[in-house]
Amino acid sequence: MMGNPELHDQKGLIPRSLEQIFQTSQALISQGWKYKMQASMLEIYNEAICDLLATNHTTIQDGGASKYSIKHDANGNTHVSDLTIVDVLSINEVSSLLKRAAQSRSVGRTQMNEESSRSHCVFTLRIFGVNEGTDQQVQGVLNLIDLAGSERLNKSGATGDRLKETQAINKSLSCLSDVIFSIAKKEEHVPFRNSKLTYLLQPCLGGDSKTLMFVNLCLQRCRLQGSQFARYGSQHG
Repeated sequence: MMGNPELHDQKGLIPRSLEQIFQTSQALISQGWKYKMQASMLEIYNEAICDLLATNHTTIQDGGASKYSIKHDANGNTHVSDLTIVDVLSINEVSSLLKRAAQSRSVGRTQMNEESSRSHCVFTLRIFGVNEGTDQQVQGVLNLIDLAGSERLNKSGATGDRLKETQAINKSLSCLSDVIFSIAKKEEHVPFRNSKLTYLLQPCLGGDSKTLMFVNLCLQRCRLQGSQFARYGSQHG
């Protein structure tokens, strides 16, 4: 999702998407539009939320996640209490935030990955637009989510903290599957509250929102693991 933002041909989906948004906002100035953008970034690690942009960053292991809770208002908007929200004026400012957040994210080594993401990462960009000529106002929210990859316990070699992390990752991805299937079947009850990830993404998965899922497969991985990822993606396509 991130790639290497320093190299143009190795940038991931997140920096490329944000570059496009800022380029478009600049192009629309000639039509009378002015935009304000706000960014936030968090991770969900072992079913706990951590603010990746906090100035005095405290790790989840040190109890830094205890004050964050997910709230939905009457208008269908989602808020995370006490989460850092930063006004951003340029792609360079966003790139700086992404770099800072990447340094704070929880990673660890398993037999499947030398440096495996042990958390789900959610980057949120809120966009507010005003056209001074027509008095038209628009607003929207873009969530760019880097999901931690599912790993088979007997293949990952995970023990101790890594085992707990892997179990939490697999459970939350399973909850995401349950939610997507429930929505597709138009079931009366959708189990959004079964995990922090699905509860946070509730507005993204329903209403007039649009959701895209990309599955990244590495050809160097074993075929079994790759086929599992492909199957997960095809089930939610």
